[in-house]
Amino acid sequence: MCKRCGYAETVMRLCAELAHKMSASDDPRRVHFQSPEYLVDRLDAIADLFDKDRTDLLVEAIREYIEDTADSETFQELVATKYYDDQLNFETVKQLVGAETAQRLRLLKADLEDEPLDLAAPDDVDVYEGNVTTVETGDDNR
Repeated sequence: MCKRCGYAETVMRLCAELAHKMSASDDPRRVHFQSPEYLVDRLDAIADLFDKDRTDLLVEAIREYIEDTADSETFQELVATKYYDDQLNFETVKQLVGAETAQRLRLLKADLEDEPLDLAAPDDVDVYEGNVTTVETGDDNR
């Protein structure tokens, strides 16, 4: 296979993957931002190499970054902490870590917010089976 056909095959595969990742409900939104010129030049060179649009490469890069970040344990811990402290609402958490993880955090938060059960220790059970060890504290000032 020649290089050109190989690139075309790679581009077709990448486009198919991108189309698979995007659903019909993905409404595009125009975003404007500034970037260092050298990054835009490199991005354009890569886009030309793969015969792709700059926007497609940016969307793909952003999607991969978000997926990698959302899978990070440190990121998920930060989201959980802020959610438990009421600094993030549930819908935001769902956007950040996905519906399944967000639901798990919601259930854990509900458990944390519940009042502990006020249960007395059982009187008729010897949990130590008579083998109780006492410790001298050394507090002779009593």
